[in-house]
Amino acid sequence: MFGPIQKCEEHSSLRSTKFAPCQNKPERDRASHNRRIGSGKRRAISIISAAYMITAPVAAQKRAIAYTEFDLDNGLHVILHEDNSTPIVAVSVMYHVGSKNESADRRGFAHFFEHLLFEGSKNIGRGEFSKLVENAGGVLNANTSGDRTYYYEVLPSNQLELGLWLESERMLHAKVDEKGIVTQREVVKEERKQRYENQPYGSILIEVLDRAYTMHPYKWPTIGFMEDLNSATEEDYKAFYERFYIPNNAVVVVAGDIVPERAKELVKKYFQDIPRGADIERPTIVEAPLEREIRDVIYDRIQLPAVVQAYRIPAVGSQEFYAVDMLNRLLSNGNSSRLNKALKDEQEKALNVGAFSLPFEDPGLAILYAIANAGVNANDLEHAMDAELKRVQQDGVSEMELAKLKVQVEAETLSENSRVAGVAGHLATAYTLFGNAEHINKELEHYLKLTPADLQQAAVKYFAADRRVVLHYLPLDQKNK
Repeated sequence: MFGPIQKCEEHSSLRSTKFAPCQNKPERDRASHNRRIGSGKRRAISIISAAYMITAPVAAQKRAIAYTEFDLDNGLHVILHEDNSTPIVAVSVMYHVGSKNESADRRGFAHFFEHLLFEGSKNIGRGEFSKLVENAGGVLNANTSGDRTYYYEVLPSNQLELGLWLESERMLHAKVDEKGIVTQREVVKEERKQRYENQPYGSILIEVLDRAYTMHPYKWPTIGFMEDLNSATEEDYKAFYERFYIPNNAVVVVAGDIVPERAKELVKKYFQDIPRGADIERPTIVEAPLEREIRDVIYDRIQLPAVVQAYRIPAVGSQEFYAVDMLNRLLSNGNSSRLNKALKDEQEKALNVGAFSLPFEDPGLAILYAIANAGVNANDLEHAMDAELKRVQQDGVSEMELAKLKVQVEAETLSENSRVAGVAGHLATAYTLFGNAEHINKELEHYLKLTPADLQQAAVKYFAADRRVVLHYLPLDQKNK
């Protein structure tokens, strides 16, 4: 209902936070393409589906995630996790490139390559990449954020070599040519229309980012802008691929039903001869703190007003980030959360409310929003939102409330780490964003050791009314009133 601000797994610190917005939820959920498959392949897919979805008992998941890791001479980092409970394996590659690595006249390249690198390669026919996985009884997908791009396949464990070959093809010599560029440009154009331009409140993330940042490349949305994609040449796209999709800017994670030594041999077989690329120059821009309130009105094709507030928060991984993230849970996670209970149930001022973090590698944002009930104006809605923040700032959080939130976080973390796909993604994120795979076993501790005072201090420090972005979304017919 709220355009691109939806709940998904893409933008999390390491867990799949329930508040994270889908800036670029990929359209290609390969599980939906498993038709026209023989009975043997159907059986393989049923194994994948069951193992992919079923959660192991929580008690069995409290032990640390075990893994081994090594580096190839070309700079590729590799992480292996053995889990023989089900006959499946996740093969994934995370590249340390996102929208913040783009230039201001080539916005949207990282997300575009999320699409383009399914076109095929020197040894894979155009459009055959997905078919190879599906015909082997697997599923695959990809996603992009401001900081990284992630590709993965979940396959029957006897198809491990297929997954590694496919990802090595993607890294070594993917098809980056005019035909694929034109095709995928149309796909991205339609995605942008559906998720942003033709969606009620769809431009919120674009408008917020543009005001919350003045210099940093987080200023533009991950999906980018079509004028940049249209004006780019084939050489521009090839240069981006050769610059970022290289072994020394990637981590390969293999998780599931494997024999680690054999998996190590196969990784070397398919990746060790890929040439190392040039060292990556990371963005060094430091965005100055917001020193004032930035306020604006956006008129949109909507019927009900909405209020959006954005606050600058610390980078993901810092202890204060976890306090802010937990505070957002307090405000909007579940029917008994502060904003839901006050604005929806008691005051009946809001139809929908939410609060979530944008967990960026550099300082990110916390975003609160509310869509008004019929007859409620934006000013009244904003005052009600502010009142709930002031309650936390002045009165704090009870031990009971915080304990409930910790149980939720722990249950989600254990659930996600009960799937090999979840473990693979978390290991890749831990290494890419935190430089240490062991963060997969440490992040939950950051949440569990939070105190009520930590949340109250975060509310006071980061949710200041004089240092934020406030947008009122109003119906178009109110523009000239």
